[in-house]
Amino acid sequence: MSFEILPGLAGIADRYDAFILDLWGVVHNGHAPYPGALECMERMREGGRKVILLSNAPRTNGYVVEFLNTIGVPREAYDLILTSGDMTREILETRGETFLKNGESRFYQIGAARDKGLEDGLDFKRISDMEDAEFIICTGLVNDEVETPENYRSLLEKALAHNLTMICANPDLTVMRGEKSIYCAGSIAALYEEMGGDVILYGKPYLETYNRTIQKLELDGPDRVLAVGDSMRTDIKGARRAGIDSVLIGGGIHAEEWGLASGQAPSPGQIEAVSELHGFSPTFVTAHMVW
Repeated sequence: MSFEILPGLAGIADRYDAFILDLWGVVHNGHAPYPGALECMERMREGGRKVILLSNAPRTNGYVVEFLNTIGVPREAYDLILTSGDMTREILETRGETFLKNGESRFYQIGAARDKGLEDGLDFKRISDMEDAEFIICTGLVNDEVETPENYRSLLEKALAHNLTMICANPDLTVMRGEKSIYCAGSIAALYEEMGGDVILYGKPYLETYNRTIQKLELDGPDRVLAVGDSMRTDIKGARRAGIDSVLIGGGIHAEEWGLASGQAPSPGQIEAVSELHGFSPTFVTAHMVW
């Protein structure tokens, strides 16, 4: 499997007209932008090239824009943003899944209070008792600093007993917050599926997500697009499915398993091993997204 390890993106940027950037682990660590990330985004946009932020955040883009502002990523740093929360809301709005066409409106939400806005203004009602729910929306863990998916097993057993479909608004299993790995909604969805539950996921690595991204960028196809992400399971897999070149950021979600110090790139052997595990490789690899 072939890939190239780079010191930064300056040497390859001119090959592309648009860049699809993951957020957590690439642009920021949950607290602040990574050193050099904002400068890199500014240089990416030179000459009319576009930058779109593609995130598995379980909130609609307006809430994500507000969050980015608070941690120092200004709105003028990027052209567009699309989240898995946006796609989840669109499915609710259009009742785009078969089970929603029957008029189901009462849902139980698994997730923190900050994960909001998916049903705003729509004919759906969030309820507090699983017994009365018609389906589930999972946006994450209520307290992801201390909880694990196993904390939700008994709740999921109740959902399974009522044969409830789960809509997962964030397929990520984990994400880096600062130097700490925390569980995401995808980990609960994976447990529910393992228990026999019906799960529908929106976001990366699913092909429709990348098709929508290309449409938003107003491009004819993926040939001159570069995706930058820190997860082989979502970012790199999704880009490969869509025929898009990719950059794996070594200092993100895989850094802990590789034992990397801040700013250190993974070795060729580490990339070969993770590529062998997943059955595909990134086009490029770098430690962090810098120019």
